[in-house]
Amino acid sequence: MEPHSSIFRLDGKVALVTGGNRGIGLAVARGFVRAGARVAVGARDAARSNAAVAELRALGGEAIALPLDVRDDAGAAAAVEETVARFGALHVLVNNAGIHVRKAPQELSMDEWESVLDTNLTGAFRLSRAAHPSLKKGGGGKIVNVGSMFSIFGASYAAAYAASKGGLVQLTKSLAAAWAPDRIQVNAILPGWIDTELTAQARAQVPGLEERVVARTPAGRWGTPEDIVGAALFLASSASDFVTGVALPVDGGYSSQG
Repeated sequence: MEPHSSIFRLDGKVALVTGGNRGIGLAVARGFVRAGARVAVGARDAARSNAAVAELRALGGEAIALPLDVRDDAGAAAAVEETVARFGALHVLVNNAGIHVRKAPQELSMDEWESVLDTNLTGAFRLSRAAHPSLKKGGGGKIVNVGSMFSIFGASYAAAYAASKGGLVQLTKSLAAAWAPDRIQVNAILPGWIDTELTAQARAQVPGLEERVVARTPAGRWGTPEDIVGAALFLASSASDFVTGVALPVDGGYSSQG
């Protein structure tokens, strides 16, 4: 058994983080680099990705930027192939890429609905399916899906988003069961109200949202992207080798309140 000080390390591991050029994804990529992993940042915005990689390299890590639209089958496969080509293997996949259209359900167009589901849910499936052969070939690995507390709660303005994240939890459980014989653990993190560009839009549009969130959250504050890193490291490392199919809220206690 590894010493307790090392079971959370990722030395020698290669991780692909989708949506890894900002917010939660970039925070997780930083955490992985600090833990010894080599990281591929997969995202659509090349300029942001290059800036993220420069930051990761400044921390002393090895990192590359890959163009990736998770809605594209060929692009998903290419991102996995390029990661393996550049780093020699793939051990960890973080499905973090996601979008949100904030509208009442009756105002959502079918294009908007399909875009959210295709990005947040089907995109995670695409990348997981593409990554499976490499993870299996390497003797096992980790898939960490970034969900949302809206897989627990509904929201009047987030029908597509909540549906996609609820589906992601069930996908997590299904992949965990299917791929356990391949020594691949599949788990999800359910962030609560985290201070990101995405939630900044909600705070600007919904009067009193910030105060209501703080009042309901036992921790008494909004989360930061860095608050997700510990859970991600746990689920990406050998510390979680007997943990699979779990959806872990990281929300300051928000979901514990009735």
